[in-house]
Amino acid sequence: MPTCPRLLPGLFALAALGTAPAEAHPHVWVTAKARVEYADGKVVALRHAWTFDAAYSSFITQGLDKNGDGKFSPDELAGLATENTAGLAEFAYFTKLKVAGKEQVFAEPAEPRMEMADGALTLTFRLPLKAPAAQGRGVVALEVYDPTYFVSFGLSESADAVTLAGAPAGCTATVTRPKTQDAKTADAAKPGLSEAFFEALTAASSYGTQFANRVLVACP
Repeated sequence: MPTCPRLLPGLFALAALGTAPAEAHPHVWVTAKARVEYADGKVVALRHAWTFDAAYSSFITQGLDKNGDGKFSPDELAGLATENTAGLAEFAYFTKLKVAGKEQVFAEPAEPRMEMADGALTLTFRLPLKAPAAQGRGVVALEVYDPTYFVSFGLSESADAVTLAGAPAGCTATVTRPKTQDAKTADAAKPGLSEAFFEALTAASSYGTQFANRVLVACP
């Protein structure tokens, strides 16, 4: 397989992917679900569930079937889950959260777990806020995206794509998906969108915001 020209630090120990042309982005696709957790009327954490595309799932699990039974147990994937979750800090966990207009800071992620089902690997983890945040009459605004667009995040189409746990009565979540019609492949043929352009992007870049999945939670 061709060598991938860029490693995404921490999350993806990626050396090669044969799923996309060298001049195309993104390289990894994720179907995401999110849960907003409340306690005593305040937002206390997010719980992410990210299901990776089959090609990436196959690549990253190579050599992890220790007992040779052709399956990947959560125990066999535990080390990978912990390593990947810890490495997300550099990219702010691909997550931006505002509560009542104030951007939140996250504590260390917890409860990392990976599970393989139907050839797709799912990473779940809890992302606590450093301090519980009162929503009041404001909204909770959640965005999930990769600023470098190396990874394409798309919220699941299922009814449980975004859920609330412990929220005050009457709170509802509204999902807004990217306006870009084709969020799967950037047009690398356009001026400035060569592979070198993507290589220069960092966690501080704004390019990936156009592909952000946005959730607004409003409470009465």
